[in-house]
Amino acid sequence: MSGYNLEKKNIDKTLNLKAVKPYGDTMNDGKVQVSFTLPVPYGDEAVEAAKILMKKMGLENPQVVFSKELTKGFTFFIGYGDCIYTVDYESIHVPKVQVDEMTMYEIDQFIKEKIGRKIVIVGATIGSDAHTVGLDAILNMKGFAGHYGLERYEMFEVYNMGSQVPVEEFVKKAIEVKADALLVSQTVTQKNIHIKHLTELVELLEAEGIRDNVILVVGGPRITHELAKELGYDAGFGPNTFAEHVGAFVAKELYRRMQAK
Repeated sequence: MSGYNLEKKNIDKTLNLKAVKPYGDTMNDGKVQVSFTLPVPYGDEAVEAAKILMKKMGLENPQVVFSKELTKGFTFFIGYGDCIYTVDYESIHVPKVQVDEMTMYEIDQFIKEKIGRKIVIVGATIGSDAHTVGLDAILNMKGFAGHYGLERYEMFEVYNMGSQVPVEEFVKKAIEVKADALLVSQTVTQKNIHIKHLTELVELLEAEGIRDNVILVVGGPRITHELAKELGYDAGFGPNTFAEHVGAFVAKELYRRMQAK
């Protein structure tokens, strides 16, 4: 059981990582809490409908412990049940960005010693996306949650273009400043519009003949490394990403490319 020491963790010995179930009070009890809204009038029929739906979700012994009319014709529920399904945890493999944990000072020192100049980064939220919170958390000097943004790093030259930047302008800026890396943030994902925006960027970079000249990184709440690679990006960062994660990846990747030439 890779990564687990049952003696040290004091975990119930009935734990089977090949058949993991939700944990509530005791190992393997499968206890699950769910909440949802149904477009039905509040009442006994609504509660019964919620129980039937919970059974179809794979929950045995469904109980609705709270229900409330949100507005006429809509009812909200909180329920409990016993999940009948299990997961083979040991078979799971999630593609991840392979990056060493480094501090801001360690990254700056690495760039000084291995690259010998500032790394140029251009960042933006492209297309119709107007959200910059994630982008600013990585790039802005103040950063987020005590993690300084790349603008504060001594060895990064950062151009933050902000929100709703047309792909053409983004690429034009990258060429103008001779960017080493492009950082794209995508928050709006309705109807998979982020896929359209991200694909357009890769296609334009290829059309301009500079795709292989830049490190292409995308981040956002629904971004995974697997999706990023499928779309032609070098790395994808999801939630709980800070500037040092992106900075370390870019620095190490640029150095790797320099060594490969």
